[in-house]
Amino acid sequence: MERLLLIVFILTMIIHAAETLSYSIRLAGVRLNKIAVALSLTGIIVLVSRTANLVQAPLTAKFVDFARGNASFDLLVHLRWILLASSVGTLIAIALFPSFVSLFGRIIARLEVTGSIPKLISSVSIGQLMRTRHYLRIPRFRISQYRYLGISKTFILLNVVVTSFYTVGVLSSLYAAYRLPQYTTMASQATGIINGVATILLTVFIDPQLGLITDKALNHEEQRNQLGKIYVLLMTSRFFGTMLAQFVLIPGAYFIGIIVKLI
Repeated sequence: MERLLLIVFILTMIIHAAETLSYSIRLAGVRLNKIAVALSLTGIIVLVSRTANLVQAPLTAKFVDFARGNASFDLLVHLRWILLASSVGTLIAIALFPSFVSLFGRIIARLEVTGSIPKLISSVSIGQLMRTRHYLRIPRFRISQYRYLGISKTFILLNVVVTSFYTVGVLSSLYAAYRLPQYTTMASQATGIINGVATILLTVFIDPQLGLITDKALNHEEQRNQLGKIYVLLMTSRFFGTMLAQFVLIPGAYFIGIIVKLI
């Protein structure tokens, strides 16, 4: 099971790193005034993370099946390792953020020339891949630079909470299925109970505010210069959200258990 845990750990890192790096595409799009192209690339990055999630979810469910036949197997510890992977993936994305802003800026410019993703991919040469090292940037972050930047504390806190819900949704449902063997199927499919709340909060409060921040950056030079710092602040709040998920895991499982029993 250690090998399986390693695979799930890596997939979880990829999922959260890819989703967090979508901020670098937005910033590159704003700087080049090509936000529509940037959003289309963001959709591709999200597709990559969702595809990895399709593989990760059933692999994670295997831990539940194994735990039922092995009393010595600590399922909760393994689930917490998977949550740790989400935090590590987010941290990696924050460290790579300056480099990927430069890299995605180049990709957006090339996409404008080639006209499509398949042509863009086919036009990439070995020499161009070797030159990607020139886009590497060392992140320089100072906490004093990121004092909210006009972003409300409520919005930052809400981003932390929503991220924790999204991070823990699948794992809480699986742990609920382990705790309630008589409701295994129903509990394992109850991810939407937690993720649904997160989706509502994201759609109503997070996405409109994020769009407003980006729109202001397109129209105001001062806001544009601060946008990178704002995105780093939001990515940092995502990291704290993945850490908060460690505390939400068990309450989320109990909450799903209560709902499943009521149904």
